[in-house]
Amino acid sequence: MREKMRNLGFTEGILKEAEKYEGLHPARITAQYKDMYKAATADAELLAEVSGRFRYESSDEMLNFPAVGDFVMIDRNEADRGNAIIHAILPRKSIFIRKAAGTGHEIQVVAANIDTVFLCMSLNKDFNLRRLERYLSIAWDSGAVPVIILTKADLCPDLEAKLQEIAESAAGVDVVVTSGMTDDGYKAVLKYITPGRTVAFMGSSGVGKSTLINRLMGGEVMETREIRRDDKGRHATTRRELMVLPTGGAVIDTPGMRELGVESVNLAKTFADIDELAEKCRFRDCSHETEPGCAVRKAIEEGELTEERLASYRKLKKEAKYEGLSSRQIDNEKTTEMFAEFGGRKNARDYVKGKKKGS
Repeated sequence: MREKMRNLGFTEGILKEAEKYEGLHPARITAQYKDMYKAATADAELLAEVSGRFRYESSDEMLNFPAVGDFVMIDRNEADRGNAIIHAILPRKSIFIRKAAGTGHEIQVVAANIDTVFLCMSLNKDFNLRRLERYLSIAWDSGAVPVIILTKADLCPDLEAKLQEIAESAAGVDVVVTSGMTDDGYKAVLKYITPGRTVAFMGSSGVGKSTLINRLMGGEVMETREIRRDDKGRHATTRRELMVLPTGGAVIDTPGMRELGVESVNLAKTFADIDELAEKCRFRDCSHETEPGCAVRKAIEEGELTEERLASYRKLKKEAKYEGLSSRQIDNEKTTEMFAEFGGRKNARDYVKGKKKGS
């Protein structure tokens, strides 16, 4: 039983948390439909739905509802007694979010509890450094660790130049180069996928994500489609799903990963070089345009920083509504939002202290 739970991604910490819910069973959401879920336990795989009380207490906010990858507590462990009822979601260690379709502002969880996210990019016309910076910003903020996967290396005549560009934009991030189409091209990613860990793939359609997943699963479980001649590709995946790999570990595949916006980004890690330069500017509110003593403009003039990278940084800040803020101010803004429902940071601390006294 413990081995099955481990393969599903359960850690000792999660199982200990589950012990707090007497009479309920721990499970993991492996697939998501409109109002239904598929939940896997050590003994069975069941269709599940949230309880009426859960729905009421969540106030219908999509952020509070289960998503693929969530660890939940359900009321049964047998598949022959009707749909299981989800009563609670265990604490998430990472989440990927996006704006929900058809809403102006509501946030939806696309996937949860991912340890490593593979940022996939094809080494042909799909290669786009600015898009990679966007992926990195989203990945860092989610709580997952990004790893860059470059596919179709056999189509790239200037691999070393591409790797140098990536090194300058993604300092400290592992880069794996693979063709993805050969029988052993996937093996380079195996060291990141160990029993108990969950991975996901992010990247535009046609770059080889489904092919790599098929190789990891040991069969054609995912439909694959080639990039069209215009290099825009068509999306092959139509539902969200978590799959346990034969070698241990789990992979989450969801079409929502390709639609992630910048509702939540971490610019401090992705653009640490720009932030470090900005600290040396003469003026604290320097816009890095025409101000005297601008360290960022000086770095561009001396070839240490490209104009394109600065433009990418500005664009992401603007899209994420952080225009005009430094990374430190952005972090403070996020912290303020995080504690807003408690009426401030102090009230949040008091709330936590009260919970500890009552436990």
